[in-house]
Amino acid sequence: MAKKAMCAKVPKSQGEKTINLAKKLKIVDNNLDIQSDEKFVYIPLISQPSGVTLKALREQVAHLEVSTCVFSERKKGQASLVELLEDRLSPYLLASLPRAIDFVGDIAIVEIPPELGAYGNVIGEAILKANRNVHTVLAKAGTVTGTYRLRKFIVIAGESRTETVHKEYGCQYYVNLGKVYFSPRLSYEHRRVASLVKEGEVVIDMFAGVGPFSIQIAKTREDVGVYAIDLNRHAVEYLKKNIRLNRVVGKVHPILGDARKVVNERLSGIADRVIMNLPEKAMDYVDVACKATKPTDGIIHFYSFIDASNSMENIKRSFIEAVEKIGRKVENISTRCVRETAPSEHQVVLDAKIH
Repeated sequence: MAKKAMCAKVPKSQGEKTINLAKKLKIVDNNLDIQSDEKFVYIPLISQPSGVTLKALREQVAHLEVSTCVFSERKKGQASLVELLEDRLSPYLLASLPRAIDFVGDIAIVEIPPELGAYGNVIGEAILKANRNVHTVLAKAGTVTGTYRLRKFIVIAGESRTETVHKEYGCQYYVNLGKVYFSPRLSYEHRRVASLVKEGEVVIDMFAGVGPFSIQIAKTREDVGVYAIDLNRHAVEYLKKNIRLNRVVGKVHPILGDARKVVNERLSGIADRVIMNLPEKAMDYVDVACKATKPTDGIIHFYSFIDASNSMENIKRSFIEAVEKIGRKVENISTRCVRETAPSEHQVVLDAKIH
């Protein structure tokens, strides 16, 4: 049943942060389901926030709007994670429960704080019970590291596996979280970039992974050629499977290898658009991206991280300098915050036209 209620409307990149903050302020209506669309998250509120509460929200969340929305009522018997565990954990431990859960296909991924380490399996079983479509719960067992950007996981409930099929904007992806990098939090970004591609373009996805950018582009446009490069052989194996699964054979061309070598040997000067989703090392490949674009002009989607010591302006300045260093010019550039990756740290993208 639908119900009209007050809501906090925020961009998707700020959704997780706002939900956590609203729950701490105890203003979320837990009888209604949180809603979302391609751009925004809508959080049901128990009432119009007071001036003090609204100020607290807006101090930490940019672009927050308060309005009324129509929400679906939570189904009877659909207990929250806190409700399922309130008889098993003390109030202190309940307050430490992870609020953010990532879902990749039928796998849930959660970060268990140290004080809850002994209760991992209990939390995992509760997540299974609260999310009937989930069959495996993985706990993060380290940070994203290494050339392939992999993370270690521990199975804390359900089936012992890391492979699944993830669905996103009409596309499906075979993913093995133990062998390849994949983030469901980039789903809107995959769609956004695909919507910018024009018919007839040649696109180079320099760090393609299992293909979420490349395949979304090929599914969105009829006349397009996408060269999807990755150094991880497991990622390329899954990329090939996903090309067949999504019926974009002949439109997406999988290539195993280092992007620098591949561009120098095969793809120099052919791209209308280059995607550089490797935030940790993208700055080292700006010269390669420029070499890949056509001599006249081209678009580069450059991803990086910002934090208290490295601002958006610093990233923008460094990118422009790297482009100019090899004799190209940035004609225009726009910036966007993609998602929060840690407290005071965000992944950002520069959409730059060079000539």
